[in-house]
Amino acid sequence: MATRLVQINMKARDDSALGGFWAQALGWGVSSEGPGVTNLEPEGFVYPDPVAVCVDLVVSPEPKTVKNRVHVDLATTSAAHQAQVVARLKDLGATPADVGQGDVPWTVLADPEGNEFCVLEPRPLYRDTGPIAAVVVDCADPRAMARFWSEATDWTLHEVTDQGARLRSAKGVGPYLEFVRTPDVKSGWNRVHLDVRPYPGDDPEAEATRLRSLGATPIDLGQDIPWRVLADPEGNEFCLLSPG
Repeated sequence: MATRLVQINMKARDDSALGGFWAQALGWGVSSEGPGVTNLEPEGFVYPDPVAVCVDLVVSPEPKTVKNRVHVDLATTSAAHQAQVVARLKDLGATPADVGQGDVPWTVLADPEGNEFCVLEPRPLYRDTGPIAAVVVDCADPRAMARFWSEATDWTLHEVTDQGARLRSAKGVGPYLEFVRTPDVKSGWNRVHLDVRPYPGDDPEAEATRLRSLGATPIDLGQDIPWRVLADPEGNEFCLLSPG
């Protein structure tokens, strides 16, 4: 048994407006499964496929108060392309962000609701990932997080050190999932979190039990919902969706 990382869930004050920004930023299509939810995926995409990690924007009245522990890094192909992407994103409503990065070759921006993301300088590693080079998670212990997530999903561990770890779909396509060591302490609920899905035919209750055996903890929202909410060993919430 295993799960697949299928999407990023991002809370938004205005899911439609923020979804419009990210659709243009990524060059993806927009749909909606219901009121207060905006779904983004590549044009012609057949869900779920590891060639992309989709983005769901879900309306929430809670304000953003701290730096997100989950963000995306965008890929570029040249210095000129990086400059063009940054300029275009600023035209769409992104603003420069200072998260203590100092003098680095990538550009840190925030979307119109303040969610941080990076536009990377060209790196050969990300030449075939699509617009999202990596989904990045801040953490205290990259080795422990890599161990949990590589066992929780069927993604392959590519690199692990005391400072960071990198996983990718076993099919070798799509973005990477990266864990970066940071001194920041998790505070409150993550406004951006990961959603995973079992394979067709797998028992979601058995999968939830397996995830708990790996170190996940269940979270009871007190609501009747068709998915399970858990937290990884560092307390980052994630959702276990129904198989499919």
